[in-house]
Amino acid sequence: MQQILEMLKLQQALNDSTNGVEWEKGVTKNGKLIDWKRCIYMESAELIDSFAWKHWKAINQEPDWENIKIEAVDIWHFVLSLLLQEYKLHNRGSIEALSEHIVSQPGYSAFSKLDYRPEADAYEIIMMVERMMFDVLKSEGFDLDALINDFFTMALHCGVNLQKLYMLYIGKNILNRFRQDHGYKEGSYIKVWNGSEDNVVMLSLMAANPAFGAEELYAALSGVYQEL
Repeated sequence: MQQILEMLKLQQALNDSTNGVEWEKGVTKNGKLIDWKRCIYMESAELIDSFAWKHWKAINQEPDWENIKIEAVDIWHFVLSLLLQEYKLHNRGSIEALSEHIVSQPGYSAFSKLDYRPEADAYEIIMMVERMMFDVLKSEGFDLDALINDFFTMALHCGVNLQKLYMLYIGKNILNRFRQDHGYKEGSYIKVWNGSEDNVVMLSLMAANPAFGAEELYAALSGVYQEL
């Protein structure tokens, strides 16, 4: 549960910093409306596109599994945000209570195993993603538990278990903070670094330095960005 709790706390801190306190009410400090459900299904569409599903284009292209994993982590950021919002608005309990609720879900048991990935073809996984999207799009009877379990099932089939999610989430959380500190919201941030997206650079830095902590990764990103 500690890893889930840490991710929830990091997401809360990122949202507080980026959107302002009381973002749970659905409006940022700049007056922009927040729709975490839309965020989830838009990122889900990006994940689906990484499967090269189109029958009329690049029909022999293999799925981009590395990007699929990154997109799954991006979805998780927004799932966490939606869960935090729901718990706050409906007085469901503390952030610790939310983490306990997440790990109590039936899908968590398989998701938390090491080196376990069920077999499924690309189209089966796409259907899992779409089922999660449908859960989010329901106008009535929105079920948080269904969303949590559908995410765990989908992510696991994409090669993302708890340990992988935690590692990638920490990296992406730091990258998101770095983006916000360097003009992402204003539109001045440079996302492609010497021909590679910042996501790819972040993963390369983490792979080369597995002992990196959060601040060390931030400093490494700063070093690369300053040389652009």
